Amino acid sequence: MNALPQAHARRTATRLADGRELIYFDDSEPYVSGGATRRLEDPRPLADRFAPLPGPDGTTTPVTGPEMRRDPLTGEWIPMASHRMHRTHLPAADACPLCPARPETTGTRYSDGEVPATDYDVVVFENRFPALMAVPGVTDEPWQVDDEPLHVARPAAGRCEVVCFSSDHTSSFADLTPHRVRTIVEAWADRTTRLSALPGVEQVFCFENRGREIGVTLPHPHGQIYAFPFVTPRTQAMLREARDYGERTGRHLLSDVVAAERRAGTRVVLDSEHWVAYVPAAARWPVEVHLAPKRDVLDLPALTGPERDDLARTYLELLRRLDRFFVEPEGTEDAGTPIPLPYIAGWHQAVVGEGRELGRLHLQVFSVLRAPGRLKYLAGVESGMAAWISDTTPERIAARLQEVAP
Repeated sequence: MNALPQAHARRTATRLADGRELIYFDDSEPYVSGGATRRLEDPRPLADRFAPLPGPDGTTTPVTGPEMRRDPLTGEWIPMASHRMHRTHLPAADACPLCPARPETTGTRYSDGEVPATDYDVVVFENRFPALMAVPGVTDEPWQVDDEPLHVARPAAGRCEVVCFSSDHTSSFADLTPHRVRTIVEAWADRTTRLSALPGVEQVFCFENRGREIGVTLPHPHGQIYAFPFVTPRTQAMLREARDYGERTGRHLLSDVVAAERRAGTRVVLDSEHWVAYVPAAARWPVEVHLAPKRDVLDLPALTGPERDDLARTYLELLRRLDRFFVEPEGTEDAGTPIPLPYIAGWHQAVVGEGRELGRLHLQVFSVLRAPGRLKYLAGVESGMAAWISDTTPERIAARLQEVAP
């Protein structure tokens, strides 16, 4: 299944110098019609990422990917990717690896950017520092850490991708046009389809981290996609609840949640032709909104063209409201000025295998900012026991988002 309608954007795949895949999603001319093609060759002197590694004595050792270990107390899988400690951290704007390549002119210094083209619309590529990576020839066979049966490990054989939303280093998702957001939706859908088909992948998660407060190390507007070789703990909990609810009632839990929020109306903050945005009745974060299709949809590839068009407009409006949620306090030099909201936005989709029918597509957007200049720290009970205590109420969050509507 090709999730990308060629009438809207053109998909062009290539390989980077070290063998990683890169895909351009073009929605502007002359590229969308095929009149021109982005640069496909990567000129960087990078070794193949799976090539054996030479040692000081001249011998070589095979490349090993990240591993994951099962916590015997919770059953959760914990990927361990120590190589990510050395990934790029808050580079200067002229050294950002997500920016397009500089034009090749005399005296131009070598650029270690990830995109060969000097401009792009939307581009997706495999992460250079992945937490999950399948190494050719390495099986998924488990082993025992320290030869202890309790401590089981496996290769963390998934895939991590980066999605660059714009070639403009200074923009943000909320600055984009609906046309460009529609292209991003196509990219998410395309990658969900293709990653779900990879051996061993059980769940695909498309997400964006925005803001230093969230821990973003590259300020360029971008998101990520993880193809997990396991079902994540939060999704497992949601599947358990959905399965129990279905057995008791014969109904679909996530569908009934959306219907209940629409009936109540109190926490609904946006209502378009195909989508509804609401603050969930048990919201845990200082700012939290869910955006869901009105129709029962399993995942992004299952969205129709009109639903994707409407999503592009509705999601932009939601993000722009979130950027007006907090303002600089009275008595400060910039009193009343909106504060760009640090947030995490992630798409919950149906899993690939068992329990797929229990899923329902929805986006969760939340922030750790609880007041201007104040963060919600996950201290004792949240971090130690995963027992949430909210600093506000869902109704207050919804009232503020309704208040800042255009």
